[in-house]
Amino acid sequence: MSTTTQQRHADVVDAVLGMAPDAVAYVPSNSIAGIINGLTEHAASGTRIFPVSREEEAVGIIGALPLAGKFGAIVMQDNGFGNALTALTTFAGSYHLPLLILANTRGGLGEYNSMIHSISAPVPDMLKSANIPVFQLDRRNPPRDWRATVTEAGKHARMTYRPVVVLMEFFDFDDEESRA
Repeated sequence: MSTTTQQRHADVVDAVLGMAPDAVAYVPSNSIAGIINGLTEHAASGTRIFPVSREEEAVGIIGALPLAGKFGAIVMQDNGFGNALTALTTFAGSYHLPLLILANTRGGLGEYNSMIHSISAPVPDMLKSANIPVFQLDRRNPPRDWRATVTEAGKHARMTYRPVVVLMEFFDFDDEESRA
């Protein structure tokens, strides 16, 4: 049986792999393990999927791909933008490097970690003030929106030659898995 969260994870995986990226870097997280596992299990032989230890490391590696005519994506949590912001603005943004960043949000409904709110709540405004496009998905979006938004965000990154972020809130009142 597939839960709503599992379906959303699968839609994100399908959208990312449908773009045929050359590489996907991820910062390991239990909250998005379904996406990470789906990417590693279903990646085509031409797509490299690998973990990195920090978000700015991912921006450095994936951001360099366009310099070689390639494209990549990053999977991370939104609280990691505190680490990645300098790399995003001084490297990827300044050199017009397209990359897609998929970040699950923290600090919303169902969040158990009281410390995470202070960094996660301002992330959308912080990214917008850094001139980084942000698209958001949550429980109000039907499954087809998740796949379509991720796909279009990837196209937008390539078309505009800059980093593009999709913030994904997996909390759902009807799905206990989303609260883990």
